Amino acid sequence: MMLEPHLPSGVQQKPVHPLWLRLTHWLNVLAVLVMVTSGWQIYNASPLFDFQFPRAVTLGGWLGGAIQWHFAGMWLFGLNGLFYLLMNILTGRMRKKFWPLTLRGIFTDLRAALHGKLQHNDLRHYNMVQRAAYVFVMLDGIVLVISGLVIWKSVQFPLLRVLLGGYDTARYVHFLAMASLVGFVVLHLVMVALVPKTLIAMLRGR
Repeated sequence: MMLEPHLPSGVQQKPVHPLWLRLTHWLNVLAVLVMVTSGWQIYNASPLFDFQFPRAVTLGGWLGGAIQWHFAGMWLFGLNGLFYLLMNILTGRMRKKFWPLTLRGIFTDLRAALHGKLQHNDLRHYNMVQRAAYVFVMLDGIVLVISGLVIWKSVQFPLLRVLLGGYDTARYVHFLAMASLVGFVVLHLVMVALVPKTLIAMLRGR
């Protein structure tokens, strides 16, 4: 295992995450938890595939209750996500943290990660794999919102419905976007377990 070099004390003391980012992160955790578990209950009422989610991991108890929870989570997810995107753009964080992003860089850092050689000594810097993952999940969140709008208000959003291939196709798109989000969360939790100081930084800011 490679030893991580010590950074100058001045660098170590600089904030890793601003307060607004930490707040939006934890609000998003709550929103995703509510939306996914209530969404699973809604899915069980009209499955797309030949399986259902265990009742123990669903929220709402029944279809009506799940829909109410889903709408509550929807507003939190949408408004919090919009604020997060705007703050990233207005503060310049989007450009500084997530760009440049290249396929070559992604594969190089991915290969280093698989060999246990990807360092995490400076949490203020995202490697290419992290950048790709975060950009992906932001785009996935947008797809979730758009497909969710088509499912919720299909008549009121005819253009979005047409772009997604119709109401029935929108349900599949929504499900696959949800599955992608859950996959990201699982991978994210694995990485936090491997590098616990990332959790501390998200709690304390440094």
